Amino acid sequence: MHRASIILKNARSDKALSLDEVSKKLKIPQKYLEAIENENILCFPQEPYCSLIIKDYGDFLGLNGQQIVGLFRRDFAQKRKTKIINKSFISFTPQFTFSIIISLFIILFSFYLIFEYIKFNRPPKLKINWPTGDAVSEEILEIKGLTDPESTVRVNQDLVIVDPEGNFTKKINLQTKETKVLIESKSPSGKTIQEERTINMVK
Repeated sequence: MHRASIILKNARSDKALSLDEVSKKLKIPQKYLEAIENENILCFPQEPYCSLIIKDYGDFLGLNGQQIVGLFRRDFAQKRKTKIINKSFISFTPQFTFSIIISLFIILFSFYLIFEYIKFNRPPKLKINWPTGDAVSEEILEIKGLTDPESTVRVNQDLVIVDPEGNFTKKINLQTKETKVLIESKSPSGKTIQEERTINMVK
């Protein structure tokens, strides 16, 4: 397949003309003639100036200028399509990279908001170290547990201090044979979780 750039370059060489000579005779900047012969798309002049230059260049070399313009448009369309494909798969422009970073930031921030929303609206965790079995022999029962650090804990309605790690401790006097122990943990959003157990005291 004949390419317009090669036809122009060969015709100029056959006439022993330099680009500088053609540039002066046609009053066309030499950089445009070089870009056309080398198919350097980035340096092409804007249309319709580009087509006019190619036509004048072809006519000057004794060729059919209009036909050369048609060939060049065909070649240019193929080359531009190839550059777009290569750019899509290989080149990462600053704008494209910035867009990717912003998109990732938005996605991560969205996940963070969803996680915080779920965390805020779920009941707090509550783990109690109950005594083995339901019967104890001591009159003082020490209850230890673990919950979320920001939660409020009550043992039989008595407020209990929760440390920064979520640990809490409460001593209970076992005054009767059977003592019910109700432990409640409440999150800042008002969600609660409870555990209850009846402790038997044996002597």
